[in-house]
Order: sequence, then C-alpha cells, then structure tokens
Amino acid sequence: MILFETQNLSKHFGGLKAVEDFSFCLERGMIYSIIGPNGAGKTTLFNCFTGLYPSTSGKIKFKDDDITGLKPHRITRLGIGRTFQNIRLFAEMTALENVMVGMFSRTHSGVIGSIIRMPGTVSEERASAKTALQLLEFVGLADKKDAWARNIAYGSQRRLEIARALATQPELLLLDEPVAGMNPSETRDLMDLILKIREKGITILLIEHDMKFVMGISDCISVLDHGVKIAEGCCNEIKSNPKVIEAYLGKDGTESGG
Repeated sequence: MILFETQNLSKHFGGLKAVEDFSFCLERGMIYSIIGPNGAGKTTLFNCFTGLYPSTSGKIKFKDDDITGLKPHRITRLGIGRTFQNIRLFAEMTALENVMVGMFSRTHSGVIGSIIRMPGTVSEERASAKTALQLLEFVGLADKKDAWARNIAYGSQRRLEIARALATQPELLLLDEPVAGMNPSETRDLMDLILKIREKGITILLIEHDMKFVMGISDCISVLDHGVKIAEGCCNEIKSNPKVIEAYLGKDGTESGG
C-alpha cells in the first residue's frame, strides 16, 4: 500500500534547478533511502516534503491526500515527522522537555490554559511527561531525562532528536543524515533503533552519506545527482549501476565532491 508519493516534483531557486521532476512511491512499512553527492538536492526534497519550501511544480501525496503547499504544522499533524541534518534541539531545555515539545501538535491546551494552569492543562502535561519518558526509554536515553540538551553527547543528541520526532506520532518519519558524525559503534546502535522504529509500524524515509549504513538498512534506494533522479532500486541494483558509480566517482574514477 502506497503511503507517500511525489509526482514530477520540482524546486527552483531562481535559475537554479535544485530538484527537477522527482517522482517516487513509498510503500507503508518500508525503509527507503535517498542518496547522492553533496549538493544533489536531497535536503531540498525533504524541505519540500515537510512544507518548509514550497515546491515550484508537481504534487506531494500522503495517504492519497494532496498535501502540496501545506504549512509544516499541518503536515506534522497529518502524521509526517522529521529530524534535521544539523541538530535542532532546545539547548537550554532538558531532554524530557525537548521530547514534550514534540507533542505540541497533538495537545489541546492553548496558551491561556497553560498560563492559568487549568486542571485539563495540568492533566495533559502529566500525560505528556509520561509519554516523553517512555520515548526516552525507547531510544535509550531515560537516564538523561533531566540533563540539558546541550550537555548531552553528540550521538545521544541524535537519538534525542529522533525521540522528539516520534513524539509527533508520525506514520512516516524522515531522517536527514541520522548517522552523520557518528563512530561505527554509534552507527550500528542507531541502525538497530531505526529497525525498532519500523517494527512499531512507522515507515522510514532517510537521507544518508554513509553507504555501508544505507546498504545495510534500506529496502529501496533513489539516487539524486544535480537534482535529478538517476537511479532507483534495491541495494544490489544501485551498487552496480554505472550512472551511480559515475555520479560518486566521476568519469575518470576519482571521487566526486561538491
């Protein structure tokens, strides 16, 4: 069953075609990766998917509903959560508070209720704190619940950001370079966590540069180069695709950058 798809999605910045005619289908329960050299347009795609950038043309559909042009908070409420390439935690808040922030789109108490401490608001906050602690336990950070986010180690910050994204109750979770900057042990642990998330019924769409990680976890892979999809398939198909090899290594066999 198709959960998420795009049809000829394009995003232009003036004369720069960051993404051009990108189409794909993501089936429920998959772990799907989008890869490509630096500057290929991967994060631009994520920003279009989640409403941070308006697309120039094309359609984005989630559960058969056209979500093209919706604001980020509405997309989150529909069931799409994400993390960012550069960690965006609230440094002066605790780990528990950071996760509770992720639940804001699912709570009912308004600003006034929070100020005057209405009984319903207090009850909802207690429930949110309980759920946030459960999510911290799920990602292996229960012992950090009272630590300020800025004092938590880098690898754990990545996990905390995932916990906050899970707090939005997503059916689809977008992970933007989740293992960037991690050592091999941390990478293996995060791979196990992502598989656990999939077991909870959450579909995963990720961007990543670590090819060993991508090949070890993905059901399907799309490859972008200069904003254009040049290949799509299973891991073995992608590894042996001449266009993919050229995009990463260049025609002369030297590694491509930029």
